[in-house]
Amino acid sequence: MDAHPTAHEHEHAHPTPGTYAKIGVFLFVLTALEVGLYEGTYGEHAGSFGASLQPFFVPLLLALSAIKFALVAMYYMHLKNDSKLFSGVFVFPIIIAAVIIVGLIVLQTYHWAFASTGG
Repeated sequence: MDAHPTAHEHEHAHPTPGTYAKIGVFLFVLTALEVGLYEGTYGEHAGSFGASLQPFFVPLLLALSAIKFALVAMYYMHLKNDSKLFSGVFVFPIIIAAVIIVGLIVLQTYHWAFASTGG
């Protein structure tokens, strides 16, 4: 009995080609939702339903993009099977960026509201 683990014991089960195909199809669907969201909100035939989506356009687009980023990082970059430290290296900056972006959106909205009231 060897006290040191072998390289084979450290291997993780990698996703199968079928899993990659499913993830690829799901990424395609998410991209189609993003394009549909844009076309439904600001497209040529948006109509009144598109006008009601405008306040939710950016948050929905950011959420769809974050889901796509997470899928690509977990499966195609193999972070799902790696150390949690590597996941933190990617997730922590994304969280910081999201907080900064949301903060800037709130500040810009406040600025526009303040400027439109003549204050």
